[in-house]
Amino acid sequence: MSTTITLTEAAALQIKDMMKHNGEEDAYFRFSINGGGCSGLSYGMSLDHEKSDTDEFFEQFGIPVIIDHESAPLLKGTVIDYKQSLMGGGFTIDNPNALVSCGCGSSFRTANVQGSPEKC
Repeated sequence: MSTTITLTEAAALQIKDMMKHNGEEDAYFRFSINGGGCSGLSYGMSLDHEKSDTDEFFEQFGIPVIIDHESAPLLKGTVIDYKQSLMGGGFTIDNPNALVSCGCGSSFRTANVQGSPEKC
């Protein structure tokens, strides 16, 4: 089975650090899509202790990743990276399915799914 998303090594290291810092080493990294955001859809990242039978599951760089079956098609080919700069660091998301993205980078819409935009 091919994976829906790709974590870069930098993103995986940051997720591992957050899991360790929060005492959540046994959790899954859940990546999802939620309604809302400036462009209609927004990304969600969380640590989860439960995996549904309908979740897509895979592991990258030792990170157990789960994605719900509704989000998976909209995330196909997405790359999650972590960038560090003098101004701080943060996750970047490169989703080839996103036609329109908000300036903040956490909101988008696709050709088939637009969601309900909210004011930023």
